Amino acid sequence: MAALVVATFFGAGLSPKAPGTVGSAASLILWGPMVMWQTPWWARLIVAVVLFAAGTWAANAIVAHEGKQDPQKVVMDEVVGMGITLCLAPPTWIALVTGFVLFRIFDIAKPWPVSWADKHVKDGFGTMLDDAFAGAYALAAFLLVERYVFPLLPKELLA
Repeated sequence: MAALVVATFFGAGLSPKAPGTVGSAASLILWGPMVMWQTPWWARLIVAVVLFAAGTWAANAIVAHEGKQDPQKVVMDEVVGMGITLCLAPPTWIALVTGFVLFRIFDIAKPWPVSWADKHVKDGFGTMLDDAFAGAYALAAFLLVERYVFPLLPKELLA
């Protein structure tokens, strides 16, 4: 079923442990090269929007099939959240690691409106929306870290 392949990001969401973290890490197969090859921010954002739409379709199919809201195996939402987080990231490994850590923090902590979307918006759109909000928070935090912390790091880490 195509929806399962999309929703689980080619099976990453089928991990028996921490599927959200595995999906976020697996998403670096897509976002890592886009960041490192300096794909323009707007192109990264377009990819995230397209994946949001595909993820909504796929998550709707999985929710309808399983009769359960926001199944753990659906990790396309993490892929989109990571894309939002990294849309302005510079081409460095420390940026990829920082973006990953920040996204996981906001995805797990679920500050408002992430928690609101998680509880009140249903089906595939709700599955996708909370992680898009978490990605926006992580992007904001990333920009602060980039501005105030990265300059304090050894130059070798930022190359």
